[in-house]
Amino acid sequence: MSPSRPTRYHAAWVLPVAAPPIRDGWVEVAGGVVTGIGRSTSAPRDTAVRRVRLPSHVVLPGLVNAHTHLELSGLRGAVPPAGSMPDWARAVMAGQSRLAEADGAAAVCAGVAEVRRAGTALVGDIANTHVSVEVLRRGPVAAVVFREALGFDADASEARTIAAALGAERAANPGPHVRVAVAAHAPYSVAPGLFRALAEAARGGPRSVHVAESAAELELLRTGTGAWRAILEERNRWHSGWTPPGTGPVAYLDALGWVGPDTLLVHGVHLTQPEIERIAAAGATLVACPRSNAWTGAGTPPLSRFYASGGRVAVGTDSLASVPDLNLFAELAAMRRLAPSVPASALIASATAVGAAALGAGDRFGAIAPSRPAALIAVELPARTDDVEEYLLSGIEPDRITWLADLDSGPDAPGG
Repeated sequence: MSPSRPTRYHAAWVLPVAAPPIRDGWVEVAGGVVTGIGRSTSAPRDTAVRRVRLPSHVVLPGLVNAHTHLELSGLRGAVPPAGSMPDWARAVMAGQSRLAEADGAAAVCAGVAEVRRAGTALVGDIANTHVSVEVLRRGPVAAVVFREALGFDADASEARTIAAALGAERAANPGPHVRVAVAAHAPYSVAPGLFRALAEAARGGPRSVHVAESAAELELLRTGTGAWRAILEERNRWHSGWTPPGTGPVAYLDALGWVGPDTLLVHGVHLTQPEIERIAAAGATLVACPRSNAWTGAGTPPLSRFYASGGRVAVGTDSLASVPDLNLFAELAAMRRLAPSVPASALIASATAVGAAALGAGDRFGAIAPSRPAALIAVELPARTDDVEEYLLSGIEPDRITWLADLDSGPDAPGG
């Protein structure tokens, strides 16, 4: 069979994301690109097309995990749930110091494989080393790797040096399979001057920053006291000349050039309603990671208010130091439990089209449409599934997920 021969997948459901679900639908793929989509009753009659029948599956785009920390994969099971975010961070820092570089690379490889098995096509990965960049370049999962800067005590010269290095690395890695971008860690770990320098280096985005993840972050910004100050002092990174702004984190970041259409604001557990509305008005994307927030003791994100604001909401698993797996379907199930009134279509869009757009890949991932890459998965359905979008929020295990590209390449195939 010619490798360019078109294949038409007929499924119980096709979920384009950009349009309503199609019962008894089809998707045609040729040369790794989607060439058509529709209802099976209207499929073109073409004997040259190979047909794969998936009578008990829904076909949808590979998911987009907008926030991971793959280089922490070696800490799986090593960091127990904590009562507060600073306590969890202390345990992570202690664990990282015990990770050998070779073990870390092997763990990242395993993490990437796990992400793929769980149906994820694209990740937004936060990295403090080059390990995940190299692993992802060799693997099947596309990525935007955010090279992250920290430095609460960085002076102006150091800020310029850090930002210039990350900017040069970003420019030297245009992708498209793996792109390098810039991240600032958080308001409690990055100096104001470093934020400003990174904003310039990240111009045009995408860019990422953790925000409003813990109550201790709000305390530091308001009064300059609390657990994050204690940690900075323990690590000799406190800046005695820093003055707390006396504002919330969104106003603080906005003043530093870090709230805009190209920004991923991750977690947002402790955002106020005016802050959520300010983010929505700016066109920034909130990235929800509720399972991680529970594990780290950060709290519960106000998901219903995120969606009610009309702003963009993406979803991420965070790291294996704070979740039991990298299955984005499990994250969606947690989101459904926390936000039962949010339409299923909105939650599915968060894990596909919204995440892809936030990562600057909305033209390639997150929806099924002609001319897009065919990064598509099939999820096995129970008999007589009528609300396919709601079913996808029930917690799909990897053994029910198949990549279309991995199906039998022989002549007309049943596909299960």
